[in-house]
Amino acid sequence: MLDFEPDAKERFSSLWLGYTESQGNPDLRQTISTLYDNVDSEQILVHAGAEEAIFNAVHVMVKSGDQIVVHSPYYQSLGEVARGIGAEVLEWHGRPERAWELDLADLKTLLTKHTKVVVVNFPHNPTGFLPSRDFVHDLATLSDHHGFTIFADEVYRGLELDPVNQVPALVEINDRAVSLGVMSKTYGLAGLRIGWIATHDHRLFRDLAAFKDYTTICNSAPSEFLATLALRNRKQIVERNVQIIRTNLDRLDSFFASQTRRFNWYRPKAGSIAFPTMTTDNVNRFCSELREKAGVLLLPGTLYGDWFNAFRIGFGRRNMPEALDRLEDYLREIDRT
Repeated sequence: MLDFEPDAKERFSSLWLGYTESQGNPDLRQTISTLYDNVDSEQILVHAGAEEAIFNAVHVMVKSGDQIVVHSPYYQSLGEVARGIGAEVLEWHGRPERAWELDLADLKTLLTKHTKVVVVNFPHNPTGFLPSRDFVHDLATLSDHHGFTIFADEVYRGLELDPVNQVPALVEINDRAVSLGVMSKTYGLAGLRIGWIATHDHRLFRDLAAFKDYTTICNSAPSEFLATLALRNRKQIVERNVQIIRTNLDRLDSFFASQTRRFNWYRPKAGSIAFPTMTTDNVNRFCSELREKAGVLLLPGTLYGDWFNAFRIGFGRRNMPEALDRLEDYLREIDRT
C-alpha cells in the first residue's frame, strides 16, 4: 500500500508515535469527509474500528427505559449494547419472502413516544439487502416527523455490484442522523482498526467526542496514516474487492441454482454477505455437520434469532471457491447415502 504514493514510505518511516488527535488525524478526517456530500471534516469523529463507534454512540444516545428499533437480523452490538444499558430493543424484520426487504409500514407500528433511535444497516449484514433511494428519503422524512435519531451502519457502502444502486448516506439527507463507516469491509483493511461516525448534530458530536476520552482516547498513528493513504487511493482498492465479489457471486448463483430443493437464494445487491434460507433441514444441524465433516464454516441464522432457518455466507475472499467446492462435495456425499 505504501507504493500508492511516491513519498509514502519516507513519510511513514518518519511518523511521530506520540499521542494523536483524540478526534482523529485532521488529514484523515478531511479524507473521510470526501466520501460524503455536504459533510466536512469537523463532522467526522474517528474511532478504533466500528465496534468502538457503536458502543460509544449507543451509550451517548440511549439510556435505561428508552426504546430503540433495530433492523433485523442484526450485527449483535447494534442491539445488544442498548439492551445491556436497560433499553427496550424492538426488531424491525426484513421479509425473507421479498429478498429481506424492509417495509416502512412495519416500522410505523413499532414507533412510540419512547423511541429514541432507529438503527438501520445499508447495505445489510447478513442479508445483502439494499433499499431504494426513495426508501431512505422516506425514512429520513419519518425521522423528521417523529423525532427519532437514525443510526445508520454503512460499513459495506461502496460494495454495490452496480454503482447506480448506491443510496445516499443517511448523514447526507438527515440532520440528526449518524452514519457509521470503517476501513474493514469495503476496503478490506480490518487490521488498521479505524472506523468513524459522521453527523451534523453538533451536540451529539460533542457528547460522542467527550465519551471517547473514556475509551480509546485516541487512535494509532500508523493506522491513521495508512487509512488516509488507502482512502485517497480507494478507487483501485474498491474495484479490486468488488471484482472478487462479482466473481464469487457468479459461482454462488450457479451453485444455488442447482440446489433449489435445499435452499432459497436471495442474491444481494451489495456487500460481501448473503443469508440464504433452508427448506429441507434444520440449519443448526446442517452447519454443525458441515463444519465437522467438511471443514466449512457457515454461521447459522439462529444466532440472530430462533426463527431464522438461514445461514450467513461470506464471499469477499479469493479462496471462497475452495470452500464452495467442499460444500458441493459434502452435499453430493449426502445425496449418495
